[in-house]
Amino acid sequence: MMHRGHFYHSVEAAASLAELTDAQINAVLEDLASTLISNAGAIIDANIRDLERMDSSDPKYDRLLLNENRIEAIANDLLNVSKLHSPLSEVLMEKNLDNNLSIKKVRVPIGVIGVIYESRPNVTIDVFSLCFKTKNVVILKGGSDAYDSNVALVKLIHEVLSRHAINKNIVSLMPAERSAMQALLESDKEVDLIIPRGSQQLIDYVRKTAKVPVIETGAGIVHTYIDESADTAMAQAIVLNAKTRRVSVCNALDCVILHTSRLRDLPFIMAPLAAQNVTIYADERAYSALKADYPDSLLQSASDEHFGTEFLDYKIAIKVVDTLDEALAHIATYSSKHSEAIISKNAENIQKFMNRVDAAAVYVNASTAFTDGAQFGLGAEIGISTQKLHARGPMALEELCTYKWQIYGTGQIRK
Repeated sequence: MMHRGHFYHSVEAAASLAELTDAQINAVLEDLASTLISNAGAIIDANIRDLERMDSSDPKYDRLLLNENRIEAIANDLLNVSKLHSPLSEVLMEKNLDNNLSIKKVRVPIGVIGVIYESRPNVTIDVFSLCFKTKNVVILKGGSDAYDSNVALVKLIHEVLSRHAINKNIVSLMPAERSAMQALLESDKEVDLIIPRGSQQLIDYVRKTAKVPVIETGAGIVHTYIDESADTAMAQAIVLNAKTRRVSVCNALDCVILHTSRLRDLPFIMAPLAAQNVTIYADERAYSALKADYPDSLLQSASDEHFGTEFLDYKIAIKVVDTLDEALAHIATYSSKHSEAIISKNAENIQKFMNRVDAAAVYVNASTAFTDGAQFGLGAEIGISTQKLHARGPMALEELCTYKWQIYGTGQIRK
């Protein structure tokens, strides 16, 4: 059984990162990208072992799946990160005091970061690349579903680090057992930050249990409000994309909120979802508007439990409202503060929505599918923070830094 203090090798490794140059770091990331491509077969073989343990109808199956195209995409993300400017050593503030003390506020690494995640082996590489670029040590705690895939990926990372004479303890993969996660959560002397990625249940457990500071990421209960002035064709395209592009990701659409004046357009807006076998949980008015057009086998009456649910599946809820204020109240009640959207031509309503909705990412006339997957030009992302302290929204290089105050004197003493 693991215990507190198990991570001292990670603490020691952090010191070795400080001396690396940007050129050395970028060379490792480029080498790892090509290594992933050349070892795609071994990665896929390990991934198949994981997939064989999971029911293919499980929504997490798609998250777990690796193939040549996805491995190539992961490699490309590594190359993207290698080309990004490192925020380390940036001077955030600088001033000279009346007593001639010179003060600087400078970006520095957080230190040792523990990342807990579930069935997404691509996270293993994304997290490593971002932490390495910012000279943070990372301790990975993946789920048992993806264990073989994660072992194969970390093995390749260690091989590349060894080729570059870099301490391999800057990245470590913990066992799949729950006791390992508990040890990580309690290691407040060795670990500086925990970032959980996954279900709301996982995040809640980490937040309640950890003795280490936590940044919450991952859970996305996502709404799109179709305003009375919305373009109908635009609404159809956005709903289809936000719901079905990848149903198993945190930015996937869970609930359409529809202004009552647009009920006549609802069958048209939702029609493409039928071809994707999306089950609709419709409130009374939406059900009446859809029952003559949407397949009976895919249309059900909504109950309270369907609102505020992150489906991660081919399922969606519909809520009909009489006013924008009612839509805002529904979002405030059920949102996880991840991603929310409005489709509208009304400038006043758009501004009110942008001002009132409390979420990390708020969209106007666009799909919420852009919130993760390196779509904001940040390179790869370590997660989508749904809290407000230090980091919010897509977490990339800057969010993996803290800062220190540097004070330069010439012998000053305080009276």
